[in-house]
Amino acid sequence: MTPKFDSTKFRLLEIVDKSASSIDVAFGDPFILYDKPSDQYYLYGTGGTENGFIAYSSKDLIQWKEVGKVYDGRQPKGWGTKDFWAPEVYLVNDKYYMYYSAHWKENPEDKLENYRIGVAVADNPAGPFLDLTGKPLFDPGYPIIDANVFRDTDGKNYLFYSRCCYEHPVASEIADWAKSKWGYKDIEESWVYGVELDSSMQQVIGRPALLIRPPLKMNDKQSEWESRSVSSGEINRRWTEGSFLLKAKGQYYIMYSANYFAGANYAVGYATSTSPLGSYSKSETNPIIQKNTDHGGVISGTGHNSIFKDRNGKLRCVYHGRTTKTGDKRMVFIRDIRFNKDNQLQIESE
Repeated sequence: MTPKFDSTKFRLLEIVDKSASSIDVAFGDPFILYDKPSDQYYLYGTGGTENGFIAYSSKDLIQWKEVGKVYDGRQPKGWGTKDFWAPEVYLVNDKYYMYYSAHWKENPEDKLENYRIGVAVADNPAGPFLDLTGKPLFDPGYPIIDANVFRDTDGKNYLFYSRCCYEHPVASEIADWAKSKWGYKDIEESWVYGVELDSSMQQVIGRPALLIRPPLKMNDKQSEWESRSVSSGEINRRWTEGSFLLKAKGQYYIMYSANYFAGANYAVGYATSTSPLGSYSKSETNPIIQKNTDHGGVISGTGHNSIFKDRNGKLRCVYHGRTTKTGDKRMVFIRDIRFNKDNQLQIESE
C-alpha cells in the first residue's frame, strides 16, 4: 500500500519566484566567503574543472568573475583521485582553510565510494590551496562527504559531515514499504555527524556524534518530504547531507538536504538544538527550500545550501538548483534569510 503521508501537515514555503532568477554561475554545493581584507566575495563549489576547484569573485554578489583554479588535487601532497566536491573556505588567523571531499587513493578493498574529507591552506582566498599532510583529515571507517566547519563563540571548533549511503542499509517502516513496492533489496541512508576540532582545525577530538538521520516511522512528520526519492521509486537511497550550522537566537540551527541530489526532489530542512553536537529537533516547517514546479514554477533540485554574512552583516543563503531553461546544470541562487516571531528560520523569496 502507498504510505499515508499527509502533505497537508507540511507548510510549503515558496522560496523562489517563477522567473527563476539566479546568478550566472553553474556550480553545485555553493559556498560564499566575504573576504574583509579584499572587500570581495569569493564563491566556491563543485564543478568547473577536473581534479580540484575553481572560484569566482564579486564586489556586489551580482557580477562574478572567474579567478581560476584555486585547488589542484594533483599537487605533491594531494590524497584524492577524483570526485572533488563541496569546498568551504574559512579565514582563521590570517590563513584560509579549505575543507573538501574527494575519493581517497588508499583503497585496498576497492570501494566504489571511498570518500573522505581533507583540509588545504592558502595565504589568499584565490589560492593556491595546499594540502599539508598528504592524507584526509581523519578516517572514521566509512565514506564521508560535505564538510562544514563551525567556530563557536566560546572558541571551540566543530566539523560536521555526512556519512555516505554507500553500504549503509537501514531498516525502517519506509524501507519495508519501499522494498515491497519497488522490489529494492535494501534502502541505504546517509546520516549527518558532528565532531569537535582542535585549535589547529586539523585534528578531531573525541568520537563523532550522530545528529540527523531520516525518519524511521511512516507517521513521522518529516517522512513525506525526506522520503520522496524512495516513495516515488526514483532510487533506493535516503540522503541526509549538505549540513550547515548557524548560531542565532540563542540556539543552533543545522540545515541539511534530503533526497536524490541529481533529482527534482532535492530539498532543504533544518533542526535546532541548544548545543552544537545535539540533540536536534527537526522543524515542523520543513522543507524550507524545495522545488516549485508543482506550483507553476520552473525550479527543481534545490539543495546543499550554506549561509554567509555579507559586508553589512546581513545573513544570506546560497544554494544550487536546476531550472527548465538550464536543464541539468546546477545554478547558484542567493536569498536573504530571516527569523519569524517564533524564531523559525525562513528563506525570503525575491
